[in-house]
Amino acid sequence: METSNGIQDKSLQSAASFKAFLLKSSTTSNMNVYEHLTRLLMKVMDEQPQNVVDVIEDMSLDVKRATFDGMQSTLRDLPQITAAELLAEQQHLLFSRPEDADREEELVETPLPNVSETGFYLEQAGVGLAREEMQRVFLALKQLVETQALMRCRLWGKILGIETSYIIAEAEYREGEEDEEQSTDEEAADGEGRKAETHLTENETDPLPQSTYKPPPVVPKEARGTGANKFVYYVCQDPGLPWVKLPSVTPAQITVARQIRKFFTGRLDTPVVSYPPFPGNEANYLRAQIARISAGTQVSPQGFFQAGEEEGEEEDEAPRDSYEVNTDFEGRQVAEMVESLSFWVHHTQHILKQGRCTWVNLAVRPGEDSNEEDVEEKEEEPDEPEPEVGPPLLTPLSQDADMFNTPPWSSKMSSTLTSQHAVAVLRSNLWPGAYAYACGKKFENIYIGWGLKYAGEGYSPPVPSMPQKEYPSGPEITEALDPSLEEEQALKDSLEEQQAAQEEMEDTEEGEEEDDD
Repeated sequence: METSNGIQDKSLQSAASFKAFLLKSSTTSNMNVYEHLTRLLMKVMDEQPQNVVDVIEDMSLDVKRATFDGMQSTLRDLPQITAAELLAEQQHLLFSRPEDADREEELVETPLPNVSETGFYLEQAGVGLAREEMQRVFLALKQLVETQALMRCRLWGKILGIETSYIIAEAEYREGEEDEEQSTDEEAADGEGRKAETHLTENETDPLPQSTYKPPPVVPKEARGTGANKFVYYVCQDPGLPWVKLPSVTPAQITVARQIRKFFTGRLDTPVVSYPPFPGNEANYLRAQIARISAGTQVSPQGFFQAGEEEGEEEDEAPRDSYEVNTDFEGRQVAEMVESLSFWVHHTQHILKQGRCTWVNLAVRPGEDSNEEDVEEKEEEPDEPEPEVGPPLLTPLSQDADMFNTPPWSSKMSSTLTSQHAVAVLRSNLWPGAYAYACGKKFENIYIGWGLKYAGEGYSPPVPSMPQKEYPSGPEITEALDPSLEEEQALKDSLEEQQAAQEEMEDTEEGEEEDDD
């Protein structure tokens, strides 16, 4: 009996191990032999075919195939739309033409320049964008003019970024825009004033200690259509994408932009992390760099522009901020413009250290009433700041100062072999990427670069300022050593002597008064 039971146990163990072996799943199909044989035997019992031994292999294949039929699909996966296809769909609208375009076209002056002609001359100069890209930019500018109803628009340039780049269009302000932005600024200022008034009224019963620190006055930004805010700028990442209008620039943003160096990312809402802290995001930083580049690199042939009639009647002290086209200008020889920088002039105002094109006196508040006596007192004050004066408008490029032992400009002729059809090309060495060309009565400026100024061989960021002292050091607050017993006794004796002498003097004075009576 013991022998038969041992044999039975061994058979049971071998059967369990054999079944466990059959239940092992395959690494490729996730199936096992036990389930496959079970389904195969059920298929044989259901169909009961003739000559089962001959068709058992085919039936096994059908069982396997039936297992995967539910997992397979005859439909192909939809391909994902790439970024290039999305851009192509958006750019397709640039090449579409409305049906009523033929009726609306008339012989009127268009606000768009001839971008194809500008691209041709820039190609002769060896700079600019590709022909296909220039054509798409022209169509994008046309779309911008139609949607925004601009008076004048031109291609300012392209600033490169780490992720994407910015295509920049320069346009003139329209009437009515000035009131909108000024009204928003005034509403924000009124809201801050109301908050301050409510804060004071709430704390009248238990006023908090007020700080005696007075921050320096904020330099007001220039009005729209003047100075650094003379033009409005729109940017887009690629032709066909929506245009975004940049905000007006402030003197604080220009001042900080001169002290930092940051590459653009291509996203306008990116915060600018720098020291000193920049007051704004990348859109404000981009607008500040555009103002700086325009003030230093927007040039034209001498004589193309002239001062307006109103400016000639004003006093000489007032800086000129506008100009007009000289209808009598006949152009200059290309060889002359290449040889001498005196035949090129700046037609954009210089930005002062204050961050404005026109200096403003921060000591005089705009809302205060000033009498003649107050004016005389202010003139006598020695701390009256001296007004900053920059170079006048239409100043020749020959008066530009060198920087880091580098001339500010380099000029060349587009072709020395065919000089009679060549173009005078001017390149800025202080703002790499800024170019200008002139040919007869035609000229144009463009910037294609990273938006950074030449900083010499190396750039070192500014050192942080020294920390302020917590309190002024003096004998009144400096801790002294405790006096000894002898010193305290000597001080006590001296005080008693002084008190006795003072009492004697008072008694003598009272006796003299009684004698007089």
